[in-house]
Amino acid sequence: MAVPKKRKTSTRGKQGRSHDGLEAISLSKCPKCGDPILPHTVCQTCGHYRGKELIHVETKLDKKIKKEAKKKEQQEE
Repeated sequence: MAVPKKRKTSTRGKQGRSHDGLEAISLSKCPKCGDPILPHTVCQTCGHYRGKELIHVETKLDKKIKKEAKKKEQQEE
């Protein structure tokens, strides 16, 4: 029967269980739109944080749509 030659130190033993301490991500609800968001971050759907609009989501989406349309035109040519 196999027997370890040396004692496993407490640090080495704890390193083997390092993945057991992981926790699930805690999400909170956006007070403006109700979507789940990470705490202390700006909501990606409405752009609000702590009652203020920090990101203009509509203008950001407009830029994205224009960029995609321009990319399609270049691919067609």
